[in-house]
Amino acid sequence: MSDTDKAALAQEAAELAEINQKPLLTRLGYFTKRTGPGWLQAAITLGGGSLAGSLFLGVILQYNLMWLQPLAMILGVVMLSAIGYVTLSSGRRPFGAINEHVSPVLGWAWLIAAMMANIVWCLPQFALGTGAVQQNLIPSLEGSTTGPWVIGGILFVVASLVVRAYDRNSGGVKLFELILKILVGIVVVSFFLVVGKLTTSGALDWAAIFKGFIPNFSYLSKPAPLIQDAVNATGGHSGSWLSYVASTQKDKIIAAFGTAVGINMTFLLPYSMLRKNWGKEHRGLAIFDLSTGLIIPFMLATGCIVIAAGSQFYGKYDDILKADGTVIEGKEGGFNSVADVFVKTEFAEQLKGLAPDAATAKIEELRGGLSLEDKQLAAMLVDRKDSDLAKSLSSLAGEGTGRIIFGIGVLGMALSTIIILMLINGFCLCEAMGKPGNRNIHFAGSLIPGLVGICFPLIWTGQSKAALAVPTSVIGTSLLPIAYFTFLLLMNSKSLLGDAMPTGMRRLRWNVLMFIATAVATFGSVWAIKDKNLGSLPIGQIGIGVLVVLFVLGLVGFMAREKKANG
Repeated sequence: MSDTDKAALAQEAAELAEINQKPLLTRLGYFTKRTGPGWLQAAITLGGGSLAGSLFLGVILQYNLMWLQPLAMILGVVMLSAIGYVTLSSGRRPFGAINEHVSPVLGWAWLIAAMMANIVWCLPQFALGTGAVQQNLIPSLEGSTTGPWVIGGILFVVASLVVRAYDRNSGGVKLFELILKILVGIVVVSFFLVVGKLTTSGALDWAAIFKGFIPNFSYLSKPAPLIQDAVNATGGHSGSWLSYVASTQKDKIIAAFGTAVGINMTFLLPYSMLRKNWGKEHRGLAIFDLSTGLIIPFMLATGCIVIAAGSQFYGKYDDILKADGTVIEGKEGGFNSVADVFVKTEFAEQLKGLAPDAATAKIEELRGGLSLEDKQLAAMLVDRKDSDLAKSLSSLAGEGTGRIIFGIGVLGMALSTIIILMLINGFCLCEAMGKPGNRNIHFAGSLIPGLVGICFPLIWTGQSKAALAVPTSVIGTSLLPIAYFTFLLLMNSKSLLGDAMPTGMRRLRWNVLMFIATAVATFGSVWAIKDKNLGSLPIGQIGIGVLVVLFVLGLVGFMAREKKANG
């Protein structure tokens, strides 16, 4: 750090020490000028997962779960605020602090899980960014086999240059944060304009939307009214359809909830704060930064997407099917993927023992013989693409305008998240190699998720690029409790925090809020993976077992270390 930077930091610390004693409005006015890490969190959470989760929630449940993502974000900000408090109070890099004061097992589990999340989540971001360019901004490229590789390469180069700027100096950090704020702003404004247009055209039922912010937990398991009516209309097939709806609805709810705050965000926050040389005086600023830079953009963007998707696709099938039940050209892939899952369940006995080719032919035959009601329900449940939503708004905003607005917003989502995922992975590699602050190692680590993300065409061939975010988000959700439980323990570590450890009612409030957040995250993780299998291998049950072992080892290690430290 240069002498100039040291002087600026000392001045800021002195100002904060004084400002923290001022009235609330005075503090808020000052804090507004100093935000930073919270916007980095917004840049990562407003990505492919948030888009997919919001889009698919609107399609299948309309406005009935408007409360879900805000709740997930509020719980996430509670934990992130606690992580910020621990980091700024101790001045320690969390990886080393966890290893020393809790357990190296939890420390390494947190780091490895964060790296896994970076790599896994980078795939849908590249898919989404490519889809935005091909389907919305430059439609002439749609269908090109080389297009995804070229577009992916450009996204990778741009993201790499931005990350490299972050590595250079404090000026690079400021430029980096400015770029991210602009991208987040573009995302929010793009989708806000869409909802504004829907409102002025009279396409929205705002009474139903506001009602959707009142938690109704029954929709975590039961279909929304129009979907239930469509299920009932299928008659004798309703049992298999209910099973399909429950399964796909569950994954989409988990994706929407899990992408609010991911485990890699818990890694980014403390290291981005330390990179800015924040200390104890910045604790109030950190909480304000998260509240304004993260909660507000997230709720506006995701809420607008749910509203737009719900108004255009919920309970509708005429964008997939013609009146006579034949599939509209170009929509066969999405329709067939839904119908075939239903067919394999409902007609399992007829498919039993058939050779692969014969089974495929039989599935096609059975699919073609489905009733009109079955086909209409299948069409309602198809995963729409972001470009489908853009096209559905063309009558409101004009074909070109609607497509471009969505394309810019979606591309901003993808690019900002790619940049942050790469940034986090650089921090992870530095910690893993014991070389914190090494710019070359950080940059090398940042390249790993980007290089994997470019290869999404080899992994995902589905028509809906956004849909790739659903399975990756389920994986990410299952890892989150590791971080939440770890920092719940650290907040109660006298050996780490010393006099800064909360006491009395303050400690009780922190613990109650953190316990609720950890319990909800753990429930979501177990719900996400308990029925997952890889062939005959029950990987879901194995995953739950691993979580239990990590929790026990972490708690035992923490108690032993605290007892030793406190005599």
